[in-house]
Amino acid sequence: MGRVSGKVAIVTGAAGGMGAVDARRLIEEGAKVMLTDMLDAEGEATAKALGSNARYLHHDVTKEAEWKHIVAETEKLFGPVSVLVNNAGIGQSNTLCEDLTEEEYRLVIDVDQISVFLGMKSVLPSMKRAGGGAIINISSMAGIIGTPTVLAYTAAKFAVRGMTKSAAIEFAPYNIRVNSIHPGIIRTRLTAGGREVIEAATQAAPAKRIGEPEEVANVVLMLASDESRFTTGAEFVIDGGFTCQ
Repeated sequence: MGRVSGKVAIVTGAAGGMGAVDARRLIEEGAKVMLTDMLDAEGEATAKALGSNARYLHHDVTKEAEWKHIVAETEKLFGPVSVLVNNAGIGQSNTLCEDLTEEEYRLVIDVDQISVFLGMKSVLPSMKRAGGGAIINISSMAGIIGTPTVLAYTAAKFAVRGMTKSAAIEFAPYNIRVNSIHPGIIRTRLTAGGREVIEAATQAAPAKRIGEPEEVANVVLMLASDESRFTTGAEFVIDGGFTCQ
């Protein structure tokens, strides 16, 4: 216990799913966590269930002004931010490139890529005040391999992977580490009801199952903690071996 005691974290997309599990894991190990999302009722309920070291704020991650507000409010409540988990994101319906509209493409890029840039930029001054920190960008196995019919999602997740490496170099002088996590098919609300997707993923991965959100949260915890103090610019694939085939 206490692997992240004294640390202050922001976890986006934390009303439910992987974000909520990430927040819970960090709190279990001693962190204070600001949960953000646009699902306010769920977010408030999740924060309440997590106790006094959790708070929730409404947050459109595509808006820089809202990012500045989140960081300021987190500092006011808990102190300078030392951990950021850029978890918020959306998927893309299976669509061939020729049928994908510009509006659909830009929406995915805004939520899955631009938000990560805004998060890293906005939290940097606070992490400098904290004397260092850890930024954990949630990408996807679609940021490791090409994936047909989800071109926008793949583009965004590859971008997150590259942005992570650039930021790791830029932020290193401030004792700020930046790493990316690349989950495969994980059991969350995004996969709930997708029986065919789950069955296909189970057959395709060498592990012959899908992942659990707790398995991602354990890696988030490790990267947030001082156990990974010499790890930056790295990518952590959690996909049951799918991408190594």
